[in-house]
Amino acid sequence: MTDPRDALPTPPARPRFQRASAPPAPVRAPVPAGQTDTAAHGPGGTLRLNKRMAELGLASRREADEWIARGWVSVDGRPAVMGMQVRPDARIEVNRQARGEQARRVTILLHKPVGIVSGQAEDGHQPAITLVQPDRRWSEDNARFFFHPSQRQSLVPAGRLDIDSTGLLVLTQDGRVARQLIGEDSGIEKEYLVRVSYTAGGEAGPAQPQGDGPAVTQNVQAVFPPERLALLRHGLSLDGQALRPARVEWQNPEQLRVVLTEGRKRQIRRMCEQVGLKVVGLKRVRIGQVMLGNLPQGQWRYLQPHERFG
Repeated sequence: MTDPRDALPTPPARPRFQRASAPPAPVRAPVPAGQTDTAAHGPGGTLRLNKRMAELGLASRREADEWIARGWVSVDGRPAVMGMQVRPDARIEVNRQARGEQARRVTILLHKPVGIVSGQAEDGHQPAITLVQPDRRWSEDNARFFFHPSQRQSLVPAGRLDIDSTGLLVLTQDGRVARQLIGEDSGIEKEYLVRVSYTAGGEAGPAQPQGDGPAVTQNVQAVFPPERLALLRHGLSLDGQALRPARVEWQNPEQLRVVLTEGRKRQIRRMCEQVGLKVVGLKRVRIGQVMLGNLPQGQWRYLQPHERFG
C-alpha cells in the first residue's frame, strides 16, 4: 500500500526556465614572481590554491579566494597570495576568522511544492527562497539555530527541482555543501518517487518514444516491458551523452523508485519518455544520507551539524 505521504500531485503545464548565471569572479591580487596564474593545474603537478582548498574540503573556490584576499590563509607558514600554485603536500592553514565565518553559514532543507521554481524568479513564478520565512520553519525542527533575515543572503539552491516536481531541495550558504552536491565530480545519490502512465505499442527510443495504444494509468507495472525497465537502468542517452547507470525499481504498480548520481535537466522525465512512460508526478525524497522524511510540503528546517550528505 502506498504511503499517503508519498502522494504525488499532477503538475500544471508551464514554460521552460533557464539556469541562473554564475556569480562574478573575485578581483585578484598581483601574482608574485615565480608563481603562475594561468590554470588550476600548474607545472610540476602543482594546483592553484583555491582548487586545492576545495579538494581538501576547506572551502569552495570562491570562498577560498575571498579568504586569501583577506589574508586569512597561509601556505607552509607564509601568507597566501591570490592565484598562487601549491604542491599537493603543501601545509594550508586558515585562521579563526575564516572558520568562524564558515560556522555561521547555514544549509536549509525545503520541501518544495509544485509551482515553485528552485532558483531566481521567472515568468511570474515564485522562487523557493521566498518560502524561507520564520513562520514556515517546521515546528519539529530541533536544530539549535535561530532564524535571522541575514541567513537568506547568499542562500542558493544546491541542485534543482523543476517547477512540476516536489520534494527535497537544498539551499545553502556553504560552498563546501554546494560543491559536494553539484560539483563536476559529485556522485551523491538522489532518490525520487515517480508516478507514471504507459502508452503501449511502438518502439522505445528517441525517434518514437510514445506508443500508439491506449494510455495505461492503473497497474502499469503489469504491462510495462521488462526490457524497457532495463533500459531505464542503463543504456539511455540524453543530448548525445550516455547516462550513468541508475537504480530503478517498482515501488508500487503505478510508481517507480529511481536513484540517480547525476542531474541532467529534466532527466527523469526525458528518460521515461524514451521508453514510453509519461511522468504524472515526481518527488525527491533523499539526497545522499539526508531524507525528506516528515518535513511538510512548503516548510523548511535547518541541516543539523551532525547530518552529512555523503
